[in-house]
Amino acid sequence: MDSAYPSSPAISPALQKIAAEAAARQKKTAGHSTRRHLPLRVGTRGSPLALVQTRAFLTMLTRFCPVLRDMGAFQEHQINTTGDQVQDRRLADIGGKGLFAKEIHEALADGRIDFAVHSLKDLETDLPPGLVLACTLKREDARDALILGPDLAMTDPDDPYSALPHGAVVGCSSVRRQAQMLHVRPDLQFGLLRGNVQTRIDKLAGRQCDATLLALAGLKRLGMAERADIVLDPTLMVPAAGQGIVGVTVREDDVELRELLSAIEDYEARAVATAERALLAELDGSCRTPIGGYAQLIPVVAGEEPELHLTGLVAREDGSFLLKRAISGAPADAHRLGHELGKSLRTDSPADIFEGD
Repeated sequence: MDSAYPSSPAISPALQKIAAEAAARQKKTAGHSTRRHLPLRVGTRGSPLALVQTRAFLTMLTRFCPVLRDMGAFQEHQINTTGDQVQDRRLADIGGKGLFAKEIHEALADGRIDFAVHSLKDLETDLPPGLVLACTLKREDARDALILGPDLAMTDPDDPYSALPHGAVVGCSSVRRQAQMLHVRPDLQFGLLRGNVQTRIDKLAGRQCDATLLALAGLKRLGMAERADIVLDPTLMVPAAGQGIVGVTVREDDVELRELLSAIEDYEARAVATAERALLAELDGSCRTPIGGYAQLIPVVAGEEPELHLTGLVAREDGSFLLKRAISGAPADAHRLGHELGKSLRTDSPADIFEGD
């Protein structure tokens, strides 16, 4: 996970303070305690990918300040979310993607945990009152990957979907992925396929469907990148807003933890996440609305600040309508760019696409 570490970490005063308190905890006598309660409690989903992401994040903190490593400064709390509990229905039918964070944020608001680690694409655009996105980590590959069943193989590198025969069944619970594929291949059939990465791959191997799609970032973090048969270019399959980015939420009034996390904030991840989440917020889309958002910082002139390039997509679930547009500007204007592009897409999309959101 070294790729997730900033190249020149700076130890914040808050991080030094936590380290000092962790050391003092080893020496404290009866009746004495440190000001902040240790260990710091981190909330996470219990899926293999969520645990890999959370543990990599904690390793990053201890990498910046090695004394934390053996001081018991952190404690992992696995929280079972509604999104994990209900596997036989689409997220859109049970309340939306915020269900992967609902119980975690309840624990954060109640003070049962101190901060929480998420896949940013699973976070709702409007966080519960009193909670903030304190930190975004370096983005992993944001692209989607097509995973083929045992009876299929790539036939034409220039046409990724040519590996799918007419009428092939794609296991997929994402309306964003479904709409974009149907726009190109209206003959395809889609069946519900949910669960963690390994569960989906096992179901595919058991021929419950002909192919499925997964985020390449998750495969890479799990050491399973070789399972990606076909990596889809973002111009063909626009990723979900926040895909490949890990975000950390805390209580808004916890100034000390927010300062600590600022030490490992990735500038590029924050800029692109801000643009993508502003796009999503303007569109006010739910899991029923196929929406894609993908931003990159692209060098324009050597030695000067890169330009932020944001692509946004809105579609009808059956693929019969698809609108894709892009906007560029300064990274400092990320929120404004996302807002403007979202407004443009909403204005020129049929009203029925957003009904029921």
